[in-house]
Amino acid sequence: MKNTPQLIVMLTHNDKTVVDAKEVFELAKDSKARYWGFKEVGIPISEMKELVQLMKGAGKTTFLEVVAYTEEECVKGAKIAVECGFDTLMGTLYFDSVKAVTDAVGMKYYPFVGNIVGRPSVLKGTIEGIIAEANSLVETKGIEGFDLLGYRFEGDAIKLNSEFVKAMKVPVCLAGSVNTYERLDEVKATGAWAFTIGGAFFEKKFGNKSFAKQIDDVIDYMNK
Repeated sequence: MKNTPQLIVMLTHNDKTVVDAKEVFELAKDSKARYWGFKEVGIPISEMKELVQLMKGAGKTTFLEVVAYTEEECVKGAKIAVECGFDTLMGTLYFDSVKAVTDAVGMKYYPFVGNIVGRPSVLKGTIEGIIAEANSLVETKGIEGFDLLGYRFEGDAIKLNSEFVKAMKVPVCLAGSVNTYERLDEVKATGAWAFTIGGAFFEKKFGNKSFAKQIDDVIDYMNK
């Protein structure tokens, strides 16, 4: 039996944390979503810390997704994740120096994989190459999960998502541009561990309803 992918609600739009993230969370914290996160840019670190504490106080598991490509920026993002007390760091290109930061505090680290450029991100490369890179990181670096920008892939996203998840022995989060019920069906078919939705909720892609109601509708749909 395949895993039912878990929703990670991202308080982000266009790869940045929304300025009213705290207010949005307060209005939607009683929804069915257990996993919540946001990006490393958009609000000050002081507000990030406050928001993480609110999330944890509400019993949520927290994720910081860092969209960065240079080692310096990636390490900076990892240090922000530690300073704010997140449970998991997602994103960044893989660097030993980033893993050292997360390992020091026992934080989970699920990096991007593939050739990624821009913001919002675009994923380049071949399916075979992306899978090979990921397997190498698992075997040689002990990576315990991945943040795959499947729907940002320049090639066949459905094929990439399916084959990547099938090839991995570690959790995979399908991140970015999950914005239709058709894509929810595709995500569900992969059996991925999780997927993120951020901008699509702000754009009311899952109905002209409240943020919380859209979350619950997506979770109910995935659990059918």
